[in-house]
This record gives sequence, structure tokens and C-alpha cells, in this order.
Amino acid sequence: MSASGRATASGPAGVPVGSPRRRRAWAGGLATVLAASALSLTGLAGEAQAADVNNVKNAGYESGLGDWTCSAGSGTTVSSPVHGGSAALKATPAGQDNAKCAQTVAVKPNSTYTLSAWVQGSYVYLGATGTGTTDVSTWTPGSSSWQQLKTTFTTGSSTTSVTVYTHGWYGQAAYYADDLSVFGPDGGGGGDGPAPTVPSAPAGLGVASTTSSSVSLNWNTVSGATGYNVYQGGGKVQSVTGTSATVTGLSASTAYSFQVTAVNAAGESTKSATVTATTEPGSSDPGGGGTVPKHAVTGYWQNFNNGATVQKLSAVQSQYDIIAVAFADATTTPGAVDFNLDSAGLGGYTADQFKADIKAKQAAGKKVIISIGGQNGTVAVNSAASAANFADSVYSLMRTYGFDGVDIDLENGLNATYMSQALRSLSAKAGSSLVITMAPQTIDMQSTSNEYFRTALNIKDILTVVNMQYYNSGSMLGCDGKVYSQGSVDFLTALACIQLEGGLSPSQVGLGLPASTRGAGSGYVSPGIVNNALDCLTKGTACGSFKPSKTYPGLRGAMTWSTNWDATAGNAWSNAVGPHVHALP
Repeated sequence: MSASGRATASGPAGVPVGSPRRRRAWAGGLATVLAASALSLTGLAGEAQAADVNNVKNAGYESGLGDWTCSAGSGTTVSSPVHGGSAALKATPAGQDNAKCAQTVAVKPNSTYTLSAWVQGSYVYLGATGTGTTDVSTWTPGSSSWQQLKTTFTTGSSTTSVTVYTHGWYGQAAYYADDLSVFGPDGGGGGDGPAPTVPSAPAGLGVASTTSSSVSLNWNTVSGATGYNVYQGGGKVQSVTGTSATVTGLSASTAYSFQVTAVNAAGESTKSATVTATTEPGSSDPGGGGTVPKHAVTGYWQNFNNGATVQKLSAVQSQYDIIAVAFADATTTPGAVDFNLDSAGLGGYTADQFKADIKAKQAAGKKVIISIGGQNGTVAVNSAASAANFADSVYSLMRTYGFDGVDIDLENGLNATYMSQALRSLSAKAGSSLVITMAPQTIDMQSTSNEYFRTALNIKDILTVVNMQYYNSGSMLGCDGKVYSQGSVDFLTALACIQLEGGLSPSQVGLGLPASTRGAGSGYVSPGIVNNALDCLTKGTACGSFKPSKTYPGLRGAMTWSTNWDATAGNAWSNAVGPHVHALP
């Protein structure tokens, strides 16, 4: 969450990387990132073979980087993590290098090939150049487990070699790749072998557990399979590498049918036998939050003095329904947090006064929650032990100060598996009145495969609202596949659409904006633009060039950083946006 109005730094092409509380590098203009220079080596076409083969040499990196060339010495091989065999590629981008690793592969002219690879990490790209027709590429914004990228290309009439490559993105963390394949007619270059056979259909499909919004499935391992597809009602909803999956975003008390297929480079099996599962009963309005209003305004209250108006909680404008106290502090215990009131910086505000003000806000119908994250929010929940520590420590703060819940605003990424586990454990302790909010950056919610998005879907039945931050951001893709720049109605509505159509209930989606030009490095829009975006999404009016295919009258509302910067500007933001939110249909 941006904690000051100081200027942001810039990444490639001038993309802002965030205020002092937003240090993550951003990839602006995502529609342009797929272009890459290719190495130019030439292979020799051989005689046609009856059977298709994988034409890549050393496809699993079992011989180190033999047959591969990586830019600027960015690549190496590792023994863990691996997708298959005993080795995989690890390539680390730098500020001016995207860690591109390439190989020239012999192919046959006028032939169709399937290019695939198993990858892991943030921003991983797979492509082929020199095809003689249309060069191809595909990418993933990030995955903490192995994910298969796949595309196809056709060679030209005189094409005897193509260059295949993987790369990451400038300044991002290392990525991993394994088991690359250019599967098709034998080009004669001596690839890694004959075609695999299509796997058989999975057996033993069963229902492991259900909640009001999810169904967990498992099945038997299929020999030769490299992954599995999960089908719900005949439509594919997930691709996984293991023999279990959880389908989320379901309605309560509803029966669903599921099937699974096995896949490898040769193709996809027939579907398994069908199983049916019925979700548990639940509220018609998913999520937790007790008596949070149908349409709510969230504001972050600063437990520090950074030049904005210093406030006691009692001074927070009455338009705010949820007040997120920023921030909890990390401790030396993995996953655990604590809270230390900055009494000196807040003019002698005492812990007893703070607790009394929380009770007064609650008596007025407001929710006060503790926010985890921000500049010093180096909290890592990445194991069962740290998940338990997180839940225990947050619950302890709730009992000590009277907080109604927790806000997840982690800067350094999160692990969906263990953060979901932590929040469910906290919910079990605190009960159904627990308020859970999240404040991801725009890049975190571009795909349902991202860890933040996965976490939100994993806990949909106890989640109150996701207030994504539509600021300190580069250009991003909207749900229509077009690129939008921050600072417009279209940026707000087209990106909100991704969440609304990606599995979250409208009541779990809010628009997060800075309260003033000093509240963020970039992305400020006037309260009128915020209200126009709310009207576009809820009523279909006041839209820009992007107009959603349907309206979402249950949209939760809006959020701002911060109540302090709002007060500095005379509460102009909350005075304009607050009444508008509360008057939504």
C-alpha cells in the first residue's frame, strides 16, 4: 500500500515500479513483451520418419546446458526443482537481460509442430522463431509449481530449422524450465526420441472434500502422463501436474459433475468416469465479514507519520465502513506478526486510547482490521508451521486490541496454499464474523493462476472483499484482452472485470485508489472517475470505451490509501466517493 506521495522509480520503458511501499518491478505494456531476438544457428533436415518425434536435443537438461545457449551467462542447471529426470534449467534475468536460453532445432519443411515446455516462476515465455511462416510465443505471468506452456507452428516450404527459446522478464526472479518438446515430423537433427503414446484415461476419480464454494478431487496416477485436465460439466476448468485438484468459485448447495483426462506431448486421453459432488450450504452472498454493509468504503489508517495528517482513529471520517490499521510488524518467528502503536509519532496516542477508539468505531457500525504488509511487511507464510504461527498471532492481536479481522497486503508475494491454510485456521478461531480483505497489485490479479488470485478463490467462502490497487501500475490487460493504462475509467472497469468473471462474487470486488495525488506515485484519478467506474460496473452507465457485457449491482465498493491523505485534502475523496458507494443499487 503506497504510504507516501514521493515519486516512484521507473522500470523498462518508464513503467513505474511503485512508491516507497511498492518496490516490486512492473512489466508495463504487457501486449508488447512477447517479442525477443533469436539466435541464428542452422540444422540439417533429414529424411522423413513415419512416427513423430521430439526434435529437441537435451530436452530435459540432463546433459547440463549442452545444445543450449543462454544470454549473458544467465542459465545453469539444477537438481531441484525438476519436472522430470534429474535436472532442469534455472535462468536468472538481470536489469537489461531477460535470461533467454535457445536452441536451434532441425525440422521438416511444410510441417506442423507442437512446441511445449514445463515452466515454473514469474513471467516465463516460450517461443519459436525462424519458422518461415508465423513465429509463435506464449507465456505465463507466474506459477509456484510446474505449469505446461504449449503452442503450435507450421514451417515454411524451405524451412529446415527453427530456433526455440525460453526467457523470463527483466529484473524479475529466476525461472525454471524442463522437458521441452518440438513434437512433429523428424527433422533429422537427432532429437530426444520417438513420440510418447497418448495416455489412458485416469481411474479412481473421487471427491476428497467439499465446502460451500469448492470441491476437492483426487484420482490415480496414469503411466506416461505429464499432466491432467479437470472438467466441470463438460468444460475444462483446470490443468494440473499432480493427481488432485480443488475447483473453486462454486455456488452453495449445488450439484456439479466432474471428469479428468491425462495428457502428455502425444495428446489427451479420453475422459474418466464422471463423479458428482454437491457443495455445502452457505450464504447466498459468499464470504465472511459479519455485518459489513452491502456497499462499503475501506480506508487505510496510518500508524506512522509520513507527512499526511496525523490522526487518531476517532478522527477517521464517518464515510469509512472498514478501517484497515497499517501495519502489523513481522517478528523473528516465521509467519508470526505483532502490532506496535507508534505513540510518539502519533502525538502521544496511547494503547488504551487506541483500543477505546476501536470500540467506539465498532459501536458506530464500523469494522477495524489489522493490515499485514506494507514497506516492512516481510511476512513469509510458506509452510504449515508458519501458517499456524500467522493464524495464532493475528488472532492474539484481535483479542488484545479488538480487531474485527485482517487485511492481506503483502509486498513480497505469497504462497496460496499456506496463506489459504492460515486464513482458514484464523476463521476457525474467530468465527463467521471475521473480516478478511486483500489489497493485491494489478499484476497479482491478471490471471487466476497468480498466487494472490488463487488465494482469493481458495477462501471465497470466508473472503469479504478484494480491493485491488489500481495505481502505481504499468499498463495491464483488461478482461477483453486489450491493454489499458492507469488513470482512466477503462483501466478500472476492464481490470475489475477480470476478477468479476474470474470467480469472485461482485460483493468481493472493490476499487482501490489513492485519496490524493500525494497518496501514490502514480495512478491518481479524481473521485468523479471513481464514481463513473462504479456506475459503469453496477449500472452500465458512465462507461468509457470499455463496457462490460453485464452489470454487477452487488459490487462491494471502493478503497483508498489513506484516511490520512484524505484528511490532508479536506476529506474530498471520502466526501465524494462515500455517499456514492452507499447509494449504489
